[in-house]
Amino acid sequence: MTKRHLIRRAAAWLLSMGLAAGVLTGCGGEGNSGTASGSASDEKITLTNVSYDPTREFYEAYNKLFTKYYKEKTGQEIEIIQSHGGSGSQARSVIEGNDADVVTLALAHDITSVEQAGMIEPGWINEFSGNSSPYTSTIVFLVRSGNEKGIRDWNDLIKEGVEVITPDPKSSGGACWNFLAAWNYAKKSFNGNQEQMKDFVAKLYHNVTVMDSGARGATTTFVENGQGDVLIAWENEALLAMKEFPGQYELVTPSVSILAEPSVAIVDENVEKNGTQQAAKDYLEYLYTEEAQRVIGKYYYRPSNKKILNEFKDTFDLSVELCTIQDFGGWDQAYADFFADDAIFDEIYTK
Repeated sequence: MTKRHLIRRAAAWLLSMGLAAGVLTGCGGEGNSGTASGSASDEKITLTNVSYDPTREFYEAYNKLFTKYYKEKTGQEIEIIQSHGGSGSQARSVIEGNDADVVTLALAHDITSVEQAGMIEPGWINEFSGNSSPYTSTIVFLVRSGNEKGIRDWNDLIKEGVEVITPDPKSSGGACWNFLAAWNYAKKSFNGNQEQMKDFVAKLYHNVTVMDSGARGATTTFVENGQGDVLIAWENEALLAMKEFPGQYELVTPSVSILAEPSVAIVDENVEKNGTQQAAKDYLEYLYTEEAQRVIGKYYYRPSNKKILNEFKDTFDLSVELCTIQDFGGWDQAYADFFADDAIFDEIYTK
């Protein structure tokens, strides 16, 4: 590794530490912290993936798979640097200088914010199949073994004495999906009556005792710190907690939820500067291969490949009724309606 490369890695790492709460890890080469992107002319290419909280374990496994594939394909070594945090915070960190080659965030709107900063070319959502979502998830409840409070559906979360854990939609993409899933339930329950819907969701957030900045922080609060009766969670995050703490937790699938589509994109401004355009494209394209799709399923995300998804039919409840972001007019409209300053979330939370 050249002196210039080391200087760039150190400078980028210091910048990231100052601008983002993301956790940084390396895979595929020496060193296990920092954020950097190397030129394709370097002996080793370094690629930075800025992602959101619950993808840590998956990308650790995927990066090992990809570095092996890339070496076999090109004969060149590649190191992948991971950065994780709340999805909204991660997007802001890229805008403010985190030298991401690719972003793999919780929702399309967070990538759109990087696009609006001039760093990603318009049309990115069509660059890869499935709206550039190589995997999906949904929103479920995680409760403690025995489910003492009898939590079965969204209406149980507004009962007196039920303590709810969910992250903050202002910083967490997963929290935005949580909110919209609850709103969808309220819409069905109250036949679209806006005031009743707002009242229902306000009661739910009145029961929220801890609102962390990211989905992983919320899981830590619930699982490791023992707070709350129920965690509103990504399905993959809930299943991972159950695997890590067998017999201690139960997954509850509500009657209706939402199809959560985490998105991926190349950060065009950075890859042009770093000379990593092709490596970044290869990295995201490889997510769609059957080998990678099976790793996706193993780490409890729903593969976009329907054939591979069916191989995990015993893992996922594929019968749950799911709305989509299109039911809210797409992410630009949904964000303006619910999560922008003084929008519905602020109105509800103020109450």
